[in-house]
Amino acid sequence: MRITLALLPSPLLGPAAWAAVGAVLVERGWPVVIPPAFRRIRNFHDVLAHWDRALPDSARYVLVPHSNAGLYVPALGERRDVGGAVFVDAALPPMTGSAPLARPAMHGMLARLADATGTLPPWSEWWSDADLTGLFPDAATRDAVAAEQVRLPLSYFDGRIPVAPGWSQRPSAYLAFGDTYARERRAAAHNGWPVRTLPGGHLLMLTEPERVASAVEELVGSLRNTSLR
Repeated sequence: MRITLALLPSPLLGPAAWAAVGAVLVERGWPVVIPPAFRRIRNFHDVLAHWDRALPDSARYVLVPHSNAGLYVPALGERRDVGGAVFVDAALPPMTGSAPLARPAMHGMLARLADATGTLPPWSEWWSDADLTGLFPDAATRDAVAAEQVRLPLSYFDGRIPVAPGWSQRPSAYLAFGDTYARERRAAAHNGWPVRTLPGGHLLMLTEPERVASAVEELVGSLRNTSLR
């Protein structure tokens, strides 16, 4: 069965994060699925249910999660025919147990951002304009990404997503953008995964979609060489 690439944005963002890379990959002949924008997220169950609806169960996938979406790879591997994964500047699940949806330091920052109802602002409002400089190629792209963001409850980040045992036995690879996820990149290398680093910011797929698409293709090719399960 031919592999379909499932480009998964962080639950904090939407399909615009992957749209440019997806268009390049489709032009190069790859079957690609990018889930539509979330309408509401209360907990990790909502994220999985949304992706269940978005990913046809007739396909065989290589998952390509960005950022926090990386934590969902084990659960999706139980729900779909997943042959492997290419983590893109993404969080890595532990080998077993459960994965917290926010580390303590991040949770503390988010608690300060939540309003009186316990609701967080959209992701792009977590940061100053200086923090976001260079992440977007132009104002129109920034607006498109912002329009798809949903406001999550702080309680979402209290959750822990169960980790299906054996998920790491599927072939995996890691693509880092700069050093933001240096710890995860080191862990991937320690696991013996193919690893590649592109210099740039966390949303490099928006500013350099051709380069990111080529790196994803290269890493998917390396998974094929290790026999996609």
